[in-house]
Amino acid sequence: MGRRVPAVSRALDILELFLEGDGTLSAPEITRRLQLPRTTVHELVTTLAARSYLVPVPEQPGRFRLGVRTYQLGSRYAEQLDLAAEGQQVARSVAETCGETVHVAVLEDDDVIYIAKVDSTHAVRMVSAAGRRLPAHCTAVGKMLLASLSEEELEERLPGGELRRMTPNSITSPSALREVLAEVRERGVASEQRESNPDVSCVAAPVRDRAGRVVAALSVSVPMIRWSADRQRELVELAVKGANELSERLGHHGRG
Repeated sequence: MGRRVPAVSRALDILELFLEGDGTLSAPEITRRLQLPRTTVHELVTTLAARSYLVPVPEQPGRFRLGVRTYQLGSRYAEQLDLAAEGQQVARSVAETCGETVHVAVLEDDDVIYIAKVDSTHAVRMVSAAGRRLPAHCTAVGKMLLASLSEEELEERLPGGELRRMTPNSITSPSALREVLAEVRERGVASEQRESNPDVSCVAAPVRDRAGRVVAALSVSVPMIRWSADRQRELVELAVKGANELSERLGHHGRG
């Protein structure tokens, strides 16, 4: 690793300030928040503006916002993103922390498809594979993804009659599923207990893209021999943390 260049670090610090609030700042505000010399801030802002990384805000003299160059860089980054590859890296990190099986899944019709998976380190663990397809309503990731849909989108995906059953605990009533999805929206996380596998329970959190849309969900799956209320709370925190990290890799700057 080479030596860090202070001027470049300060310029990046300035740009990152614009990710907060309403996205506009003045030079005095930047000076105050970064505790930098006024002359230094003036020179850096002038340079960033000259390169189109910052632009003046119309009708607000002295204020700046991010310029088109930052959009171009972000767009190029987004073009190179691979959700499955990024998801695999984050899933590995979460699995190393908790020792349990971690999945990242997307929604297709009324099913979920696992696009990334890292196995538990325990001898007793959930058996699955990337590419596996399961009914969305039977899984924590599926509930999370279904809960993100509009009413019209949800109506299109749910059958008119009973839902498929995978275990005695599977939800088969569309009305009961809607009640569960309302709870998921309120809590911001989803769970399932022995609904897709009679010996496994899961928790899941949403993954968002840079526009804030839920595009995937990350889950942690645990055999019932290691499941408890306390363990569930721990894993919810890890799932949310992992989903937020993956969302940030996709360009989302909010929090789940």
